[in-house]
Amino acid sequence: ASGVNWPLVVNLLGWYAFNVVFNILNKSTLNAFPYPWLLSTIQLGAGVLWMAVMWATGLQKVPKVSKEFLQALAPVALCHTIGHVSTCVAISSMAVSFTHVIKASEPVFSVVISTVLMGDRFPPLVWLSLLPIVGGCSLAAMKEVSFGFGGVSGAMISNVAFVFRNIFSKRQIDKLKEIDGINYYAVISIFSLLYLAPFAVFFEGSKWAAGWSAAMAAGWTPLGLLSLIGASGVFYHLYNQSSFMCLDAGIGAVSFSVANAMKRVVVIVSSVIFFRNFVSPLNWVGTAIALGGAYLYTTVKRGQAEKSKQG
Repeated sequence: ASGVNWPLVVNLLGWYAFNVVFNILNKSTLNAFPYPWLLSTIQLGAGVLWMAVMWATGLQKVPKVSKEFLQALAPVALCHTIGHVSTCVAISSMAVSFTHVIKASEPVFSVVISTVLMGDRFPPLVWLSLLPIVGGCSLAAMKEVSFGFGGVSGAMISNVAFVFRNIFSKRQIDKLKEIDGINYYAVISIFSLLYLAPFAVFFEGSKWAAGWSAAMAAGWTPLGLLSLIGASGVFYHLYNQSSFMCLDAGIGAVSFSVANAMKRVVVIVSSVIFFRNFVSPLNWVGTAIALGGAYLYTTVKRGQAEKSKQG
């Protein structure tokens, strides 16, 4: 028992649980009030407010950050912002389960972008591991009831954004070690809120009043809808904070990727059960192949990392 990293175990469980609840709340909110740009902004704002309370009460130490840290974090936060809002756009028009099947293809984008733009080289096994991801996503899409090009485009853009977030993070890693995971994500949230709010007003601002009236006409009460929106923001922050706390607790980068791949399985199954989405046998087969490919990819990457250490 003494060999168990309990902080990591607790944070992993929190990450999974908060993520499941967030995805259910997020989709439920978008079903009632389909404005993903506004909802994304509110979710970031909820995180900023959460951390402001933590700092004001002394529950979390206020971070001291340098100019170099902020400059290094700015592009990371921009990519995070794009990834978040595009995921919300995807979920607003497609099932949560199918959105996460598409998002499971992130390794494909990572390898291609890293090869083309960064000049990285990957062994044949890594490239081969991408084939079931592509094949599985294609199979899952063939019989997907909620398939839509707008939603798929959002999920794809999210994948690209998060790949670039990881690239910028790795390139600036020495400048981004000043603070712990909780404060690190808090500063990202502040940046992201400032980035996103003006665009939310520009793209959707003229529609919010009518959307609110439509939600009230559909049977929602102001308190009920505001509570749903607020809860989605709280759980969005908690699941992201937990993921960064896993890194603080000592999980390695490749193991983190494995955990993230397995998290998608939990989110997909839980969302199908909760929303009672129709999933054809072909959907399930494609989903299983895609997720299996994502796991295979992370396993191959782990093997490569271990070889590099030994070498």
